[in-house]
Amino acid sequence: MSSFILTLSCPDRPGIVHAVTAYLVENNLNIIDSSQFGDPSSKRFFMRVHFAAETPEKTVEDLRAAFSSTAESLSMDFQLVPASQKPRVLIMVSKIGHCLNDLLFRQSTGQLAIEIPLIVSNHPDFSTLAATYNIPFVHLPVTADTKPQQEAQILELIRAHNVDLVVLARYMQVLSPTLCEAMSGRIINIHHSFLPSFKGAKPYHQAYDRGVKIIGATAHFVTSDLDEGPIIEQNVVRVNHAMSPKELTHAGSNVESNVLATAVKYVTERRVVLNGHKTVVFN
Repeated sequence: MSSFILTLSCPDRPGIVHAVTAYLVENNLNIIDSSQFGDPSSKRFFMRVHFAAETPEKTVEDLRAAFSSTAESLSMDFQLVPASQKPRVLIMVSKIGHCLNDLLFRQSTGQLAIEIPLIVSNHPDFSTLAATYNIPFVHLPVTADTKPQQEAQILELIRAHNVDLVVLARYMQVLSPTLCEAMSGRIINIHHSFLPSFKGAKPYHQAYDRGVKIIGATAHFVTSDLDEGPIIEQNVVRVNHAMSPKELTHAGSNVESNVLATAVKYVTERRVVLNGHKTVVFN
């Protein structure tokens, strides 16, 4: 028995759930789980349905074609994919490796149902780590003068490896608007503090100077506005006045790893739908 995931958004109106369930009944499809949300602010409706096909000859192309008339009649944006399809994720990193190491371990143990065709870095430091997981490592150094050429190489790698999602696992370079627009809604970043309080390169030092009692991390989609993309996941850890910036950094690294891994899990399980500058997360 094959199963599939349907995600959709459309202008909110009566009869959407009825139309979707009618499609499922007409095609002999059985709901495994379903979630929906109507946003009173944007006046849009969001839905995620995990369903099974009782007959093995049902292909994803058949199911998409059968749903197209329903989607068109309700002005839906939708995706319909096999539940078993593992998204292909390109990970980018610089010189801080805890998030990369965490993602590689989770993928290798099946906690993340993703494929990692390659790792890209502007530094060579983690080539050995990548080799231990038998994942190709591509070193693409970058300067202000060479950024356009380096990002063109990144886009070529994305195309060549059929990458579905890019994850910035502490990749400490600001992406250009060109790259952000080419991969709109398909790049996740981890910001090592709660947005928007402490932006920039040393948020834990800023947090120390302000005497904060809670530090945290935010995973968000990348846009051309630095660290302002739609938020996917956040978490915090309590700290105190006796902790140094180094100790705050260590405490924060665990939060960063967990938040980024959770965001990758939600996105690759098709649980996240964009809602303007926000997200709907069916978790």
